[in-house]
This record gives sequence, structure tokens and C-alpha cells, in this order.
Amino acid sequence: MTAVVLAVARERADALADELELAGIEVVSRLTPERAAGLAPHAEELRAADALLIPADRAWLSGALRDACDRAGVRILTLGDGPAAARIARRHGLGAPLPASASGWDVADALLPRDDGGSLRDAADAADPPTSRLIAVWGPHGAPGRSTVAVQLAALLAAPDRGVSLVDADTHAPAIALLLGLTDDGPGIAAACRRAELGLLDAAELSRLATPVETAAGAVDVLVGINRPARWPELTAPRLHGALEACRQWSAVTVVDVAASLEADEEIVSDLEGLRRNTATLTALRCADRIVAVASADPLGIARFVRGYAELRAEIGEAPVTVAVNKVRPGPLGIDARGQIRRALDRFSGIRDVHFLPFDPRALDAAALHARPVADVSGRAAFTVSMRSLAAALLRDEQPPAVTRRARRRGAATA
Repeated sequence: MTAVVLAVARERADALADELELAGIEVVSRLTPERAAGLAPHAEELRAADALLIPADRAWLSGALRDACDRAGVRILTLGDGPAAARIARRHGLGAPLPASASGWDVADALLPRDDGGSLRDAADAADPPTSRLIAVWGPHGAPGRSTVAVQLAALLAAPDRGVSLVDADTHAPAIALLLGLTDDGPGIAAACRRAELGLLDAAELSRLATPVETAAGAVDVLVGINRPARWPELTAPRLHGALEACRQWSAVTVVDVAASLEADEEIVSDLEGLRRNTATLTALRCADRIVAVASADPLGIARFVRGYAELRAEIGEAPVTVAVNKVRPGPLGIDARGQIRRALDRFSGIRDVHFLPFDPRALDAAALHARPVADVSGRAAFTVSMRSLAAALLRDEQPPAVTRRARRRGAATA
């Protein structure tokens, strides 16, 4: 039976509880919104629940509550009317709110979309496991922070029950190894590409070639990039495609850092099929299930992004893209920096959904000093909070597959 915590006004809670129980849903706790907003991550109410019902109000629906529910595996349903409620829910990566006057039957329909009336956890266990996902992180020239965002995403998406890998496929300026304090002389993605060409790349080989990095949330398996840009011919399209498909089977989530260049200008000087330096970027983008496009929050960075985004769309078609604007501060764009960026991206690129990452030099400097993800050294920094919201939005876009690190080790042992 599905269990729900009601965090609504007392008079609403009584009516909703009666209707939910008639619909076969157990109400395990009734709280005021104020009490729910202060729930600890391991509160008894959350441990016993499948879902939390709370108004879509900034006073109650906070990042801390969302993170506590994420850790406890509790789904959040919101109640509210109007664009303000929808905007608050969307900011936290949640679905559209139910009407504020929704009945218990409406809530039950949202909790139990299946005809058999089973619980959310039973439905998740019974469903066929979804395929793994590959997320490519791209951005135009000008150092908008592609590698930084890729590292933070991998660290925040990691979990004890979710295998996450991080691949450096940048053939111009690979940086993942340096950002994480790893040696760039390891085998990494180049060796994986060679093994893929021979048809020998499996879970056991990937586990051998990758370097595990322990983070606060869980381990990330890193395939470092080439240690000299001159080695770019090792990352051909067929090789990299095979390596990324093997990573897709190996990890629940694969994050790929790619270079900025999208042009294939080698075709201008030769009509023969040959090696192309940017083929690694194009291959990774075409293989990706979702692309995180990173822009820099200054006039030059936004102008470059608008031009580059048109080229990106020409290459990937209608593939889903999440836009993240990095280094947001009032200096280059005035007081209303976010508003100006939103209007510019909407006008010139038709982009309306934007994630903003603040310029947080103290947190980023601490991460660089310790060669660690920002979340590990500055868990409450503004940049970490914004990155956590971006990672949560990517997770909610599609439920992560049940490919665990334990299953990966078991597969490698039997290979």
C-alpha cells in the first residue's frame, strides 16, 4: 500500500485523509507545512512514506526539504494554483502542481496512475529496468566552465546504488584529470577506444581502465582524457561510439565532457574521408540522451553561446538540451543579470528554461585547492546549491536505471 505524508492545513488534511484511505492509500502522518519544512533527512515520517503532499509555496518548499526527500526516496507532490506555484515547482525540478482544491481522489490518481492500484515502490520494482543514460556537457569557446560543470554533475549524480562514470572526450583541452588530482598518464578513454575497436571492451575492462574517485555522495569512475592534444586521432568516431555504448551498459549515468568546436572544416580542404579532430565531440553529442549546454554569463559569452547553439541544434536535431548559464554575477550585465540573459536567450535562440549557476570564487577556489568536487569541500555554497538543483532536474527528467556498483562488480567478476 502506498504511504503518504500530508503537509497541509489541518482542515484540508482531515478531508484528504478520509478520501485517500477510501482510495487505498495510507496516510502515515499529518503535519503542518511549517513542520514539514523542517524535517530532518532521516525523520521517521519520511522513512515510512512513499510521497509527501505540500503546498507549492516558497515558505515551505525549500531545497533542504527537497534534498531530504531525495535521500529518503520520497516523491513530492505539490498543491497550488497560478503561474507562481508552477514556477516554484519547476524550480525544484517537480512536476506541475495539482490544483489547490484537489480532492483525495485527484491525489490518488497522481500517486497511482496504474489500474492495479499497487504502491509506487511495487510499481518501480515490477517495471522493466530503463536503459542507462548518457549526458554530454558542451559549451562554446571562451571557457564557460564545461569541465567544471561535468565534474560537479557526476559527483552529485553519484549514489551508493547508482553507478556513475565520467568520461573526458575533449580532444582540444582535456582537464578532468587535473581538476580531480588524477594522473593523466593512465589508460582512460584512449585505451577504452582501442579495446572497443577490437570488440574487447566490457564491464571488466572498463573497471580496469577507469579510476574510481570517492565523493561525498558515492564513487565516480573516471575515464581520463588524452594527456597530449596531439593524440586526438586515437578518438575516432567508430572507436568512441563503441566506448560510449559500452559505458552505457556499464553505468546508470555516464557524463561526457566534450570540446567546444562543432565544425568539420577538414572537409573544406579534402574530399577524402579522413581523421577529423572534432569527430569526438560530434560523436558524443549524437550518442547523448541529453545535452547540458553551458554558457558564460557575460555579453561575449552569451553572444558566443547563441551562435554555437544554432550549430549545436543543426548537428543534434531535436535531442533534449538543458541550458546552464555559469558565472552569473551583476558586474558585466548590471543588476538584473538573470533577466537580461533570459530575454536574450528567448529572443535569439527560443530558450526559455534556463538554470543559473552563480559566480562563487571562494567555493571554486577551495575545490581547486583540494582537487575535489565543489560539493565535497563547500556543501552549502551557492554554486553547490544551484548545481544540486540542476542535477535533480536531470534525474527527474527520467528515473535513473537500476545499474548499481555492486551489479557492475559482479558482472566484472564473472566476465
